[in-house]
Order: sequence, then structure tokens, then C-alpha cells
Amino acid sequence: MLVLLPPSEGKAPAGRGAPLRLESLSLPGLNDARQAVLSELVELCSGDEDKAREVLGLSAGLRGEVGKNALLLSSAARPAGEVYTGVLYDALGIGTLDATASRLAGRSLLVFSGLWGAVRVTDRIPSYRCPMGVRLPGIGGLAAHWRKAMGAVLSEVAAGSGVVLDLRSSAYAAAWKPSGDIASRTVGVRVLHAPTRKVVSHFNKATKGRIVRSLLSAGAEPGGPAELVSALRDLGYVVETAGAVTGRAWAVDVLVDEVH
Repeated sequence: MLVLLPPSEGKAPAGRGAPLRLESLSLPGLNDARQAVLSELVELCSGDEDKAREVLGLSAGLRGEVGKNALLLSSAARPAGEVYTGVLYDALGIGTLDATASRLAGRSLLVFSGLWGAVRVTDRIPSYRCPMGVRLPGIGGLAAHWRKAMGAVLSEVAAGSGVVLDLRSSAYAAAWKPSGDIASRTVGVRVLHAPTRKVVSHFNKATKGRIVRSLLSAGAEPGGPAELVSALRDLGYVVETAGAVTGRAWAVDVLVDEVH
């Protein structure tokens, strides 16, 4: 099982410990592309603060994020599963998984990122601010930058992974789109309010976090979309699906009664 996650906008503050070692990150085939973004982001944020805020789309109240980015090469790094916070990650609760589920999380979860491309939750990274929608002056749009780098790397990672559970938002999904056999093993999830069949917003992220936690805690490693749907139903989720379409990802709806 491979689970594709968006990052969180909010990040935990820097902890204590050694700074980033780019060569230690998973998916080393992305390192040249990572270095390009990292170098330009540090340079941008070490210069004119107003320009950096404009490029990153930050309000005056978030000017501290510019200074954080300027120090990326020296700031303490911590596991990505601790860096990312917010609704989905609170519901997922990586830090409270038991040892078996935690090991499965380390193998299965990939967090997509405007700065790193994609990292495993065990990869040590500093806190940063760089959404996928950013256009850096020397690189351009980050989604296009990562599409060039990710094709072969992510296809290799996904090749023997069984089901690919894609929980990314559209901005991060633009960086890599499964194709061919991988697409046929990919499942996209919507969270719907059962009585109205309307897509929910805040509860959408929380439900997706709970789904991932449930699968990890159960030790589930489904080989394909049908097995994933069965696993989710066994875990108590109400799931609807239109089934397979050759060469395309499955679309699965998880129905919830309460929206909060």
C-alpha cells in the first residue's frame, strides 16, 4: 500500500538536533530537483522580505515564515511526521501509533511538498513554508518543476506497492499523476455528507486522517482497489464506488452522517 498525502500549511516549530542532510532523504532521485528549489528559496528569503512574501503569497502577519525559510540549511530537522500538523495529521496521529502501525506508516506514507517533492514521514526535514502553487523566479511553477523530476522516481516507488491511496489536494496531485497499471491500482477518495451527498470541507481532512490511521492500525496492506474498499468496510466505513474503469483511478466515496 502506498498512501499519497498533501502537506499541512501549518508546521511544527523547529526542534533540537542536526540540520537537514539532503542526501539522507528518501527518493534520492529527487535530490537534484530538491536542491534547486531549496537553493532558490533560501536565496529569495535571505533578500528582500517584501518580495519574498509576495512570491510565497504570505500576509504581513506571516513575515516570520520568510525568516524561517532563510535558515533552512541550518535549522534543526525532525521527522516529517512530526513537522506536518493540522486537521488531517491530528486525526492521523502518527506519534500515537503502536510500533507495528508506525513501521507500516514509514513504508507506506508519502507526503507531497512544494519544497521536497515527496518525502516519507520518517525523513528528517526542517520546518518551512513553500506551497506547491508558488512560482519561484528562477524555476517557475513548482508543480511543473516536480512533474519533470517525479515521473520515473514515483513510478518506480509505486510499481510494487499494491493499492495507491491518493488523498492529495488538486495542487499537489498536479505534481505527479499515476498512469497505466499504476492508475488502475489508484483510489481517490471523496468524503460526502450521507444525507445530502454533498462534499464536506473541514471534516473531509479529518476523515481522511482517520481512514489512514484505521488502515495502519489494522495492518491493512490491500493489493488493489477492491481489497481497499473491502478493508474500509470491514473497518466500519460506509463506502460507495462505481468500480473499475480500465486505465483510470477508482473514485470512492466515504459517507459520513455528521459534519463537524
